[in-house]
Amino acid sequence: MPIRFYNTLTQKVEDFAPADGKTVRMYVCGPTVYNYAHIGNLRTFTFQDILRRWLRARHFETLHVMNITDVDDKIIRASVAGNVSINEYTKPYEAAFLEDMATLRFQQPEKIVRATEHIGEMVSLIQSLTEKGMTYESDGSIYYRIGKFPEYGKLSHNDFGGMIAGARVDVDEYEKENARDFVLWKQKKDGEPSWNTAIGDGRPGWHIECSAMAMKYLGETLDIHAGGIDLTFPHHENEIAQSEAVTGKPFARFWIHAEHLIVEGQKMSKSLGNYYTLRDVMQMGYQPEAVRYLLASVPYRNKLNFTFDGLKAAAASIERLRNFERRLQTDKFPDGSVVEAEERSAGTLRLFDEAMDDDLNTASALGALFEFIRDSNTAMDSGAFNAGNVGGAMAVLARFDEVFAVMTPTVAEGGLADEEIDALAAERVSAKKARNFARADAIRAELLEKGIILEDTKEGTRWKRKA
Repeated sequence: MPIRFYNTLTQKVEDFAPADGKTVRMYVCGPTVYNYAHIGNLRTFTFQDILRRWLRARHFETLHVMNITDVDDKIIRASVAGNVSINEYTKPYEAAFLEDMATLRFQQPEKIVRATEHIGEMVSLIQSLTEKGMTYESDGSIYYRIGKFPEYGKLSHNDFGGMIAGARVDVDEYEKENARDFVLWKQKKDGEPSWNTAIGDGRPGWHIECSAMAMKYLGETLDIHAGGIDLTFPHHENEIAQSEAVTGKPFARFWIHAEHLIVEGQKMSKSLGNYYTLRDVMQMGYQPEAVRYLLASVPYRNKLNFTFDGLKAAAASIERLRNFERRLQTDKFPDGSVVEAEERSAGTLRLFDEAMDDDLNTASALGALFEFIRDSNTAMDSGAFNAGNVGGAMAVLARFDEVFAVMTPTVAEGGLADEEIDALAAERVSAKKARNFARADAIRAELLEKGIILEDTKEGTRWKRKA
């Protein structure tokens, strides 16, 4: 079965394969490093990581490029207000974002590229647009004539037929109904950073940055361009206009966009006090894998309601998975294999893959997984699961974690790694055999204080972390 994605450009779910049948050339819009990434941003980046992981799970290679926007209107205003260079201003936020990526277990793109390191490519692209009659100069800045690109609006599916000829906009972001000629190159202003180039002293507009960087590393037509739904217009619409006006070729075959995140049913905003970064959530005591699980659990084209009850449920779901894995690893099962158990594992792998192939339907994939765990636990309890069935069940968990990447616990400061818990649990068993009940009780109390619950069963001692 082929992978299928919803393509914003065609408004259809379509079969996907890379143009060369082997390597997916994918560009994703990365962060604008003027502040810490919030959980709404991280929802989009989690989707992009799930997308990458699934493409690789389906045996495609990836040439995945993510940009770092380190010059735009917001960054300029903030750096000028702080009386620091844009590099001094952006570097701490870029470092924090890369740390968030690692904390949330995102795979590293093949290339992470910064806007400020590609000014030459942007200038060359603007020169090419000028040669084709797509630009004009006004007050020292260079603008794109959207009236010269008849297909403008084909991605956002807006009708801009009534747009005002010659009206222009200087800011990087503007309202959906406000179609205007947009700035490609901004004339130098006193007190603002600028670059001395063949088209004058100034700095790039936001939209030209991604077109230049994407085509430098991925060619004239990408397989996938991904980002948040809020970027569809004007940013991605303008990328198409810039790139296709120069090449005459489709800029991207598939446009894939993730929906918004809301918090406790409301739009996230600082004024409502519901604006959270990953650091904020972790300081409340939540593990990053619970955040990742919650952000990934709702299919990317659905709005996600981020709640703290949902985070607690995510942590409980992860612990259920880990407890099942520990049962597979530690219980003593009879020799041999039960056919029904093998069929259950194979069937779950098939259902999981079908769900992920179906436009990354993570909710259906998780549904199949937890039904499998319930039925397998029942089979174990009734003696209908043997040692020969362990490998198949572990393969199901491995397939899940290849994509969701939440099984390995994050060890909090002062916490215990699995190996340390195993050692203490084994020491407690030895203490009980030696009738050193005081030491056995002390170990149980020590583990409980660190959130580890011991369970004595006829198969031996199990442990689990409190969710």
